[in-house]
Parts: sequence; C-alpha cells; structure tokens
Amino acid sequence: MKVGTDGVLLGAWAKLEHATHILDIGTGTGLIALMAAQRNSSAFIDALEIDLNACEQARENILASPWSQRITLIPTALQNYTSPRIYDCILCNPPFFSQSTKTPDQGRTIARHNDTLPHTVLLKHVSQLLTPQGIFCAILPVKEATEMIQNARQYRLFPKHITRVLPNPGKPPKRYLMLFACNETLPLTDEIIIEYSRHQYSPEYINLTKAFYLKMK
Repeated sequence: MKVGTDGVLLGAWAKLEHATHILDIGTGTGLIALMAAQRNSSAFIDALEIDLNACEQARENILASPWSQRITLIPTALQNYTSPRIYDCILCNPPFFSQSTKTPDQGRTIARHNDTLPHTVLLKHVSQLLTPQGIFCAILPVKEATEMIQNARQYRLFPKHITRVLPNPGKPPKRYLMLFACNETLPLTDEIIIEYSRHQYSPEYINLTKAFYLKMK
C-alpha cells in the first residue's frame, strides 16, 4: 500500500497527548501506529492487521523505526481480537467502499472495501475497547462519515470534533476527520484545506503534517 493522505491526516490530527495505550485498527504498513509513537513518546501502541502481506511490511517498518519497543503488531481481525486491556485512544483509517467493484489485488480490496469490517461492527468493538474517558478517531468520505456519526449513537459514541477536509479552496469537503467520545457534547467543527494548487500545500496542512514528511516546507 502507498502512504496515503488519509492516513497521514489521521495520524497527525488525532488527539494523542494524554494516551498511554493506543489501538490502531487496520494498521496496513504501520503508518498510523508509527506516527502515534513519534507523537507520543510514552504511549504503547497495539496495531491490528488482517492481511499477512501488509503485516510483513508493517513488521519491517516497525523494526526499522526508533519506536519498535513500544509497538506490538497483532496479525488478526478486530472481530477475533481478545484484548488484554482497554484503550485511551483508538485509531482507524477504515475501509469504506461498499458493494462496489473490487480490484484483483486481494490486499488492496481488504484495505478499501468494508466487507471484512462493516462500520457498525467496527463501532461495536470500539465501544467495548475504549476506557470511559477514551476517544476514537477515524477518517472517512463525507457520505460514509455521516452514516458513521449517525450509527455511533447506538454504541454510545458521540462526535466531539469534526474537521472537514477540503482538497482545494472552494471545493466541497471530500473527507471528515472525526473524534468520538463516550459523553455527548456539542461537537467542535472546523475545516482544513489540503492544496491551493497542485503540490502548493496550505499553511494549515503544512503545519499539521510537516513532522512526518522529509520535504514538506
């Protein structure tokens, strides 16, 4: 899998400062787990991944990083995960395609289509794995994000912060970054623009992500 903007956005945006145990669901190549370890120098991160090829890539990336002692890679599906703990923070860049044409690449299909992890199943397990004060952070296209916000209520998860992600000025948002908590409050809403023009990134995107890119200025 390539390093995608969605994963970078989520890893940089999620509120991790006070977390001691973080769960990354569907870690892929380990991107978000590694970003979490970079941002929070004391947290321990458990990273779940169902695809064995992705697991191997994640393992290589984690072992090559300065944070390998704090990241545990777990090759299993969320539905089969028996956790020894509950978490202060859960992160997920979930698959979002539903009932659409699948690629011949099985790993890419798993990563992008929600057949193996419907969002209601994701929410159910998240609600069971969070501490009472814990948070769940995710990124989805607008339609799927709106559905997740509606479905989350039945699992006692409520939006606390929603950031609308605009690809360019004047364009409608393509993604929502969402932070859920177990207490219902009026959510903070804001927005971020990615680019003003091709590869001309906005100051807010640069400030958010520059710690993770080698050539971001």
